[in-house]
Amino acid sequence: MDPLKYRNPWPMRPWMIYSGLAAPAGGGNTGLKGIVAGGITGGIEICITYPTEYVKTQLQLDEKAGAKKYNGIGDCIAKTVKSNGIFGLYRGLSVLLVGSIPKSAVRFGSFEMFKNKAVDEKGNLSAQSRVLCGLGAGVCEAIFAVTPMETVKVKFINDQRSANPQYKGFLHGVGHIVRTQGFSGVYQGLTATILKQGSNQAIRFYTMETLKNWYRKGDPKAPVPTVVVGFFGVVAGAASVFGNTPLDVIKTRMQGLEASKYKNTFDCFVQTWKNEGPTAFYKGTVPRLSRVCLDVAITFMIYDAFMEFFNKVWP
Repeated sequence: MDPLKYRNPWPMRPWMIYSGLAAPAGGGNTGLKGIVAGGITGGIEICITYPTEYVKTQLQLDEKAGAKKYNGIGDCIAKTVKSNGIFGLYRGLSVLLVGSIPKSAVRFGSFEMFKNKAVDEKGNLSAQSRVLCGLGAGVCEAIFAVTPMETVKVKFINDQRSANPQYKGFLHGVGHIVRTQGFSGVYQGLTATILKQGSNQAIRFYTMETLKNWYRKGDPKAPVPTVVVGFFGVVAGAASVFGNTPLDVIKTRMQGLEASKYKNTFDCFVQTWKNEGPTAFYKGTVPRLSRVCLDVAITFMIYDAFMEFFNKVWP
């Protein structure tokens, strides 16, 4: 009997820490555990960091041409709290909470599929394969989860900027969007979102795995402590922010209530450059930087804790 033929087909691999598909302590339930743990982790992370996402979106929507409302991060926070209370900074949170589980399922499931086709004979992913698998996962999540979720979120935040907000809640808002704009109303900015999510995941996967390989000194079996993984997550998050914030700005404007003034994604880019200059593509960078860095670091650490717990109580 060849022992290699019957070896465990799911050994621990470096990519599993990032993708949310951890070691197979629970056998066939591993994928489901990853989805549940990822959803819970995403919910906790969103509740902690959402105010920075809210401020980032407000600053990106704040154009120079006669509609400038805020004079920076502090002014945005102060005016929001003064007008709507502290919970005003959480406008649109329900959209991200509702979308966190399917977003995790699409991202992790698609990465798993791409990974299975890209691993070498030792079960490892090359740097190029990590980039491509991350890119593929980002494109999939953009199409099936992120675009509708982000479009509704941006519309909710944008709606609060008007003198008479028209959305009374999540269900009412979604219903109103579909009635007035059709199903395509929740799919605005699809091209920009695909570009953003694809580049986002490609940058993060590459950065994370490169840092892990450096820490392991070339030994793929060497463990990486949770705290170190969290720190690497901060670095990976920062890299993705500086790498694709211009795409995030374009995506946000293509999903806002005034998106109709742009013919398409390229026209949005041209008008933004022409009317506001290149610095407009980095609006909201600081709040987005803080949110994303916290997002990646917190997700890694909390997710590992939940997976460890599930593997003990969930056979």
